[in-house]
Amino acid sequence: MRSRLFALTLGMLAAITVRSAAQKPSTQPRYDVIDLGALGGTYSQAFSVNSKRVVSGQASLADGDWHATLWQNGHTRDLGTLGGLNSSVFGSPNAIGQVVGEAETSNSDPNGEDFCGFYASGAPWSGTTCLGFLWQHGSMTPLTTLGGYNGAANAINNDSAIAGAAETAVTDSTCPPYDPTLGQYQVLQDEPAVWRNGQIQELPTYGGDPDGFAVAINDQGQMAGASGTCSTFNPVNSLYLSPVHALLWQSDGTVTNLGSLGGEFGNQAHGMNNRGQVVGVSDLAGDAVFHGFVWSPNTGMQDVGTVSGDTYSVALAINDAGVVTGVSQPTLTSLRAFVVVNGEPTDLNTLIPPDSPLYLLTACGINDRGEITGLAMENSTGDLVGYLLRPVSGSSSGR
Repeated sequence: MRSRLFALTLGMLAAITVRSAAQKPSTQPRYDVIDLGALGGTYSQAFSVNSKRVVSGQASLADGDWHATLWQNGHTRDLGTLGGLNSSVFGSPNAIGQVVGEAETSNSDPNGEDFCGFYASGAPWSGTTCLGFLWQHGSMTPLTTLGGYNGAANAINNDSAIAGAAETAVTDSTCPPYDPTLGQYQVLQDEPAVWRNGQIQELPTYGGDPDGFAVAINDQGQMAGASGTCSTFNPVNSLYLSPVHALLWQSDGTVTNLGSLGGEFGNQAHGMNNRGQVVGVSDLAGDAVFHGFVWSPNTGMQDVGTVSGDTYSVALAINDAGVVTGVSQPTLTSLRAFVVVNGEPTDLNTLIPPDSPLYLLTACGINDRGEITGLAMENSTGDLVGYLLRPVSGSSSGR
């Protein structure tokens, strides 16, 4: 399963520093690296990869717009939009090739919201509404909302159930006031939702939280996400949401608070697998440091740790074998993609060819073949690009 988390804004790029990790030889496999490229522009972002090696994400066109994109076997497909400028795909295609995401429409947003966060992330401003979509048979169909103007779809399972979020018609009193230097924040309440057979169902938040989102869904119909309060744009989750509670919903909508690693805030789920394991991020005690977690019904929330010497981490995805991928951070502006196998966090940059032209910043998705996708920086240009890692059979991982 994938995560929309760590869709780095272009503005964040200037602050990112690159640090190599000198660490002991690992038991992890080594990987080949594929630069996925863009759609005529210079930017792309990969979020997930399925067992057929179809990578999902977004890429820039020559005019600067961002479009939902699929990559497979050297071919790149532009999925278009719902009439607006920008779109994105977060989750992997399901078994019958259905894909979900979010796309701007041609309809002006009455509240002037940048609901899907494209503008805040560096894409061209549109001023239009943004809706979740279902893409199948080469066509993009908008999904309904909960009475508001905007929505987003984040993941689809093999039963075609879709997890995401949608606005209601209720004004959200927790949203910050309009700031002309930063743009319009969210205005209406944004609630976690599931779509089944074309019908939308609102999912409950936790502890009276006014807002939330569902970011992942497995083939048992379980969903993971978070709830919290409206906020300024959060570049970690690409939402106007400050998360408080990491949540798991059963197929009947029953919600469970997954707890925390000791902190009171910053708790959110990013992905899950078909075994019901959930990954995400949680503040440690004192709310000054955050670490990635793995949660299961038997163990509860467990800290995945960091690459040796680092301070922060975020777990973004987990496959059915329990392999976790995400981000490890020496500092808040230093990122390196990492993988965790059997409790051992390893910098993925130590597992790729030493002459690779890419530095791997995030590992957003992993499939059951162990292939990993995410965001990288081109060493020669500084451009942000999506990548795909493929394990090299029979290789040694030590350097």
